[in-house]
Amino acid sequence: MRTGQVSTGFLKNKALKRLGVLLPIISVVLGLGLLILDPLPMQTLRNNVFDQYQRWYPRPYVEVPVRIVDIDEETLSRLGQWPWPRTRLAELVERLKNAGVAAISFDVLLAEADRTSPKTMAKLWQLGSAARKTLDGLPDHDQVLAKSLSEAGVVLGFVLQRGSADGGDTPALAHTPFRYVSAGDNPIGQLHAFDSAIAARPELAAVAQGYGALNFVADSDGIVRRVPLVLRLGSDPVPSIAAESLRVAQGERNYFLKAAQQRRGLSEVRIGGYKIPTTAEGEIWLHYARPATNRYLPAWKILSGDIPDALLDGHIVFIGSSAQGLMDLRFSPLGGALPGVEVHAQAVEQILSGRILSRPDWAKAAEVLAIIVGGLAIAFLSIRARALTAASVTAAFLSMTLAGGWYAFREHALLINTVTPALIFAFAFVLGSLIHHFISEREQRWIKAVFSRYVSPNRVEFLVKHPEAMSLGGGRQECSFVFTDLANFTGLMESIDPGEAVAILNTYLDEMVAIAFHYEGTLDRIVGDAVVIMFSAPVPQPDHRSRALACALAMDEFATGYARKLNAEGFRFGITRIGIHSGQVIVGNFGGSTVFDYRALGDPVNTASRLESANKQIGTNMCISAATLGGCPNAAVRPIGRFVLKGKTEAIEVFEPLVAEREARYAPLAQYLDAYNQLSIVGGEEQAKAMFAELARHYPEDPLVKLHSRRLERGEGGNLILMAEK
Repeated sequence: MRTGQVSTGFLKNKALKRLGVLLPIISVVLGLGLLILDPLPMQTLRNNVFDQYQRWYPRPYVEVPVRIVDIDEETLSRLGQWPWPRTRLAELVERLKNAGVAAISFDVLLAEADRTSPKTMAKLWQLGSAARKTLDGLPDHDQVLAKSLSEAGVVLGFVLQRGSADGGDTPALAHTPFRYVSAGDNPIGQLHAFDSAIAARPELAAVAQGYGALNFVADSDGIVRRVPLVLRLGSDPVPSIAAESLRVAQGERNYFLKAAQQRRGLSEVRIGGYKIPTTAEGEIWLHYARPATNRYLPAWKILSGDIPDALLDGHIVFIGSSAQGLMDLRFSPLGGALPGVEVHAQAVEQILSGRILSRPDWAKAAEVLAIIVGGLAIAFLSIRARALTAASVTAAFLSMTLAGGWYAFREHALLINTVTPALIFAFAFVLGSLIHHFISEREQRWIKAVFSRYVSPNRVEFLVKHPEAMSLGGGRQECSFVFTDLANFTGLMESIDPGEAVAILNTYLDEMVAIAFHYEGTLDRIVGDAVVIMFSAPVPQPDHRSRALACALAMDEFATGYARKLNAEGFRFGITRIGIHSGQVIVGNFGGSTVFDYRALGDPVNTASRLESANKQIGTNMCISAATLGGCPNAAVRPIGRFVLKGKTEAIEVFEPLVAEREARYAPLAQYLDAYNQLSIVGGEEQAKAMFAELARHYPEDPLVKLHSRRLERGEGGNLILMAEK
């Protein structure tokens, strides 16, 4: 790795860190976008959390003056299937009125004429004129019911529709026994809008004291979580049956609609003495209570007089049906279905009890603040801090946010959106952690690459995977060693500018080490211009001998070419001498607890060093021992002799690796071997002397021919050579 590459890696890491500042901001912007746009998946998640709150803590049922007169299965079996004659409904109204109820609300649509009325029956049966005249003289059932309605506080219902509807349109609601008073700018602009209505019978609607919509606006999953108090028909606001029940029960005429100050739409509906917070769409959030048996009164018991007046006096009474055959069933957050009439009744119950769920105007601002503060804090911390610290802080933010939302619901009936902030916290943590990991990984790769210039890459890789190997001490390992030394470099340093000499040496060493790393050798040390390479440590390499030889040959090829190039440029750059040997050594960390020095200790290390020095004495570039050559099948070598190295007592066989460039100047291998083999034959000295002399005359540049020719001339026989120098 060159200095430029180091700088580039450093700059890239700085750029990544700058990017790491922007990405947390992006995550917060994403969170704010989700909060503002509120896509359907976010609505679903938020609603699921609110539903869970209700399952954990349903609204405690409190006795308030609200009852349901239930047209249940038993009532239908006793009194006949629906629809009933209007005279029976009139009887029901009379009994409730006499019991002193405050309001009677029909959660049934009375849109068609009574088919059991005398006039209708006369037409259906095609009776004679006398019989028809008799029936025509009887009271019309709808008229009977209208008379009863006019004498009691009754609320009838109508159904709103989007688009035109057969049998009903806006003019059908000409009779409106209510008025609206608005405060603020266009408070009805966000109300759920409808185009037409299926109205009650005109003669019935004209005498009713209340007239409200029966509609629910369920969420996409079919669950009714909110009940509208006010809706919009065309351009006019109209009340729901729940709102009308509350108004009629108090004897009020007006509704007061208050516009929100910080958002569009409604914020509050006032009905008599009740100020009811609403959504922008004019809805109230329902906090459902568990089923309560005393909430329901069977209709047949009312008609039979079995219900004491005390259970009805002053109550708001909803008339509806729990019979499954009438299909008026709704889904609630508590799970399962319940009659639609109970949804209206529970809405009025919670208004009267004062336990009204609301989402305050400041909620969204608090959620925005939480996303900004928490999201940025978590993201930046995740990028810069340790994983455990970032995870702990994220868990704390999540816990406080989620617990805060639950506390607000449980203790104050407030709905705070904790889903979006929690998701952004989790996203910011994941994003920040990924950036942190990515930056750390790049830094580790960069540091590893830089550190690998001081320590061998395979050593670094080994320590990363096996940190336990950093402990002091060593172990026995069979290794191969390559020792190199540059001849006459001191003279070169003295003859040229030191800076130029350093540049030449750095280029030389850089390539020599790169060759070693290419063959996965371990850099043992660099001493001046000398390089020591070790194979099979720290990671064992079964082919360490052949790796060592291949590395030495590649080093020799480079060093020879580099020297030729520099010599051509006028620099006196010497040859590189190389020694190669293998053996068992102690490999590990030495040097004490302050400084680690990973190296090999043992006689094979010294032997490799002596073989490198032997090149100087015998005139070769490379020497390889038989211990290494034994693991290099088919290696091109020629024997030099048995060396007794300086300081040694035992001889080792030494060989010279052959390279094409020098082999062209050497004696033919077969002739050299013939002459060399004579050295091992008793009495063959004279023959060997003559053969080497002949070879020396024809191949004067062959160093081994010179070596043995001179030895023989000095009277030395055999192939045992004593090395007097190191």
